[in-house]
Amino acid sequence: MLSPQQIESRLERILLKVQKPGRYVGGELNSLVKDWEKTETKVAFVFPDIYDIGISNLGMQILYDLVNQRPDALAERAYAPWVDMEEQLRTNAIPLYSLETKHALADFDILGFSLPYETLYTNVLNILDLSGLPLRASERDLTHPLVIAGGHACFNPEPMHAFIDAFVIGEGEEVMGEIIDVVGRFKRSSVNTSLQPGDVPTFQRENVLKALARIPGVYVPRFYDVTYRTDGTLAATTPNIPGVPKVILKRMLAQLPPAPTHFIVPNIDVVHNRVSVEIMRGCTRGCRFCQAGMITRPVRERSVDEIVEAAEQAVNLTGAEELALLSLSSSDYTDILDLVTRISERFGGKHLTVSLPSLRIDTVSVELMEKLKDRRSGGFTLAPEAATERMRLIINKYITDDQLLETARAIYARGWTNIKLYFMIGHPSETLEDVQAIVDLCKRVLAEGRKSLGGKAKVHAGVSTFIPKPHTPFQWVALDSVEQITAKLDLLKHELRGPAFKLSWTPPEDTLLEGWLSRGDRRMAEVIYTAWKNGTKFDAWQDQRQLAAWDSAFLSQAIDPAFYTHRARLQDEVFPWEHISDAVRKKYLYQDYQRSLQGETRPDCREDCDACGVLPTFAATRRDYPGIYWKCPEVSQPAKR
Repeated sequence: MLSPQQIESRLERILLKVQKPGRYVGGELNSLVKDWEKTETKVAFVFPDIYDIGISNLGMQILYDLVNQRPDALAERAYAPWVDMEEQLRTNAIPLYSLETKHALADFDILGFSLPYETLYTNVLNILDLSGLPLRASERDLTHPLVIAGGHACFNPEPMHAFIDAFVIGEGEEVMGEIIDVVGRFKRSSVNTSLQPGDVPTFQRENVLKALARIPGVYVPRFYDVTYRTDGTLAATTPNIPGVPKVILKRMLAQLPPAPTHFIVPNIDVVHNRVSVEIMRGCTRGCRFCQAGMITRPVRERSVDEIVEAAEQAVNLTGAEELALLSLSSSDYTDILDLVTRISERFGGKHLTVSLPSLRIDTVSVELMEKLKDRRSGGFTLAPEAATERMRLIINKYITDDQLLETARAIYARGWTNIKLYFMIGHPSETLEDVQAIVDLCKRVLAEGRKSLGGKAKVHAGVSTFIPKPHTPFQWVALDSVEQITAKLDLLKHELRGPAFKLSWTPPEDTLLEGWLSRGDRRMAEVIYTAWKNGTKFDAWQDQRQLAAWDSAFLSQAIDPAFYTHRARLQDEVFPWEHISDAVRKKYLYQDYQRSLQGETRPDCREDCDACGVLPTFAATRRDYPGIYWKCPEVSQPAKR
């Protein structure tokens, strides 16, 4: 393996041959370089997409900061090289390296992959290959880094089970430190262990993995076996060694740690060139299509003082011109009015753009944004998700058309010229009439805009396709057929034309691929590997996607992809992700699915706890939980605010 000095020397010869060489040089403001030789455990956090996207990932920023606070560990970063840089790396025999010190990724003790979405899977394989590492976990020994993955996509880890040594299920702030403790302990114990030439110390790696598997929230796939029924569905996932849990319960923090403030300032213009403060984690709304809302329960909030202080530090330390106050449902933050007032007072007149995403559809949200924005020349985003009240009842995101139109009037009246409306097609029980309603609603919203702004008013409809994600009430339903998706998109394309309208949509091919990957079982691993061998990578990029290669991969493995996406599930079917728990009971999810069939909604958890199972589990595993502020009938001691 090349030394950092050799890697840097070869990089000097190739960087001017690629687009945006600033992606690959490091040295950014607020990046950290620690003493490699004096630090015991080395971690490389890897985002398997390009620098332009990955550098803004808040999860990686949090873990990078936390690990580098430890005197016994260091954290560095790597991202997927774009196709031009990959060609140069392979041609010049340069292994993929960290930005901070240019060490090859193979030199690290731990590679921590962030997997927020499933279409990154082939990039993970490509990065391992560019690093000179065996792709399969079973082929790696103690001379190789531990390959660990975390993120929302890991709530169904099975499609990637063959390539990842261990998955972190849930929140990583605490568990990452426990993993480093285990690795450091084994490194120290192996100092006096001598190996003969040619010895492969696989037994020691096995011991490390056993220790990791005993950490709550860590799933090591090799210690579990799967069995299938004759119809191809899963029979069971069971441990094959003693001492590991039958069900891996996600890690949950009692309260959010201090927000990171030393954000790395990118070398180039990137997708989200901003600093972010997570104001709360979790959501109580219970939208039935939303995996994030289910797997991040319960809600925990930061105080207004902490948020304002973190925001000011982050802006001062980075010179950022945009601040994002992040959450899944910002309007539900308890002290949102106080927070917005404090932020607007603190940063007023400083030409800082403040964004508050994920707002409710009501005039209060408009008033909040009015406080935060110095100008309203851009757009305002609302997410009704469906255009008929019937469909909103089914998906448990109920608002009336009158509420939406009243909000639109308030937005246009305050000077915003463009409203972006997010919709989802392919919902369970959806008809073409429901899709036509998207057209009608967009036209009604535009009409409200023209009353205030005349021809300046515009409407942008963003349309994605519903995927029945794991751990949601809709995990039992089938994906809409390609023919139906195409027909619905054709209707929208035909009707939403003209200078006042903009329509963006997710191609059906993207939906299919995400559906296969998110709902797959262990047999998908060979499909992913074969697709990568066929040349797939950057599957989230439309100009790089190769659906024919995926079709060929399924064919070579004799697997019908429709088995994962286009069939409804029976109530008692064992899901591939059954042994991964987000603490929401399966029974609760099925009951909620049945309610959707009747067009019945569930209340917001803050108003009426419906006993999903999270809070009693949270209370049982965390004796230090101060952050839950509503009562659950299953928790004997009500949480304190």
